[in-house]
Amino acid sequence: MPRFARLLATLALLAPAVGGAQSAGDAPIQSGPMVGHAEMRAAQLWLQTKRPVGVRFEYWDEATPRKVLTTPEIRTTRENAFIAKSVISLLEPGRTYRYAVVVDGRRVARPYPLKFQTPPLWQWRTEPPEFTVAIGSCTYINDPPYDRPGTPYGGDYQIFPAIAAKQPQAMIWLGDNCYLREADSGSRETVLYRYTHSRSTPEMQPLLAACSHYAIWDDHDYGPNDSDRAYRDKLNTRAAFELFTANPTYGFPERPQLTTTMFSWGDVDFFLMDDRTDRAPNQRKTGEKPYLGQAQVRWLVDSLISSLATFKIVCIGNQVLNPARAAGIETYAHFAVEQKELLDTIAAEGIHGVIFVTGDRHHAELTRMPREGTYPLYDITTSPLTAGVSVRGESEANTWRVPDTYLKERNFALLKFNGPRKERVLTVQLCRTDGSVAWERVIPARELQ
Repeated sequence: MPRFARLLATLALLAPAVGGAQSAGDAPIQSGPMVGHAEMRAAQLWLQTKRPVGVRFEYWDEATPRKVLTTPEIRTTRENAFIAKSVISLLEPGRTYRYAVVVDGRRVARPYPLKFQTPPLWQWRTEPPEFTVAIGSCTYINDPPYDRPGTPYGGDYQIFPAIAAKQPQAMIWLGDNCYLREADSGSRETVLYRYTHSRSTPEMQPLLAACSHYAIWDDHDYGPNDSDRAYRDKLNTRAAFELFTANPTYGFPERPQLTTTMFSWGDVDFFLMDDRTDRAPNQRKTGEKPYLGQAQVRWLVDSLISSLATFKIVCIGNQVLNPARAAGIETYAHFAVEQKELLDTIAAEGIHGVIFVTGDRHHAELTRMPREGTYPLYDITTSPLTAGVSVRGESEANTWRVPDTYLKERNFALLKFNGPRKERVLTVQLCRTDGSVAWERVIPARELQ
């Protein structure tokens, strides 16, 4: 669909609903379907429509295609941005399911595969499964009426089909999953417009439909550049984030306002952190200066201690290990007290297998921080997906950057987990927009003991 036509379709979200029968020529789907969180026996499916309609999903095990089941119908409403979320239960572990979208009683064909996988039940039965998780951050989709003048900041949207071609079991969006513009603040509707505009990108749709998707946020999908706990409209963006994602949960009992959650696949636990809601301003000089905040740090440490996973992947918007504190860049090093508390506690508690995964920086690199008396920590940074590329990282003092891992072009990464339980290996592949591999590094689980 041409960009201008897609813009008009997005604007239809905010137009008054039109009554009457749906004609055969209508296209009722705005974006999606998208696969969300998947458990061994349950999965979420997500869809956004252009107007109020009844939505349900038909689904079947790929091995038994004639046994078609259906979800209850959900009526999309303007108040919820015409979004439907369905939870499918009583699935079987380790299966591939196909599905179809049914709108107002009619199947709506999509020109790409609709499928999802449930994690296998391997404990006490087999070796851990081999699987792949894609990661990426910083998705800028051009919107000329509201973009800054000059050369378009977004581009290379073909990166989304390139990710889909890798056939990951899941993808984690590491923040800045859309870019709120200056004109988007001040109302719930304008925030929903921005989220809708980005999610409706045609090149993104096959990827959304074919694997489980998880998300954290960073400054641009939370608020303005470098925004923090003082952001006035964070209740609007929090509501939009929950509408447009299908994570397993949002927050925890002590801090339900956060977007924090976790999920597991195979022998790996993934912890999805919120680095904005409780964050102090970067420039604050007095008083406490939280980044994640005490409640979230405590939740993370307790969760890491309790985890039996071989690898514990902690996903945070900003770089965790880069020691650089240059003005104008956001790293955990600017919040040195909390950063030290977290890293010291991980060491003191003897927590093995921790790896940080981050975005934000508009370049990619691998950081390896040595620690006396214990294993080194890694920080895998991948950015941007479609936003502009920055070259300022070339000259900054990240003294722990692994040689030959700095990349100043659009990219995504693959985390590939394989090997028997006692010899598990994480292979990190940093990929260009066409899917070609820029670099690869192998991190054995035994190195993180």
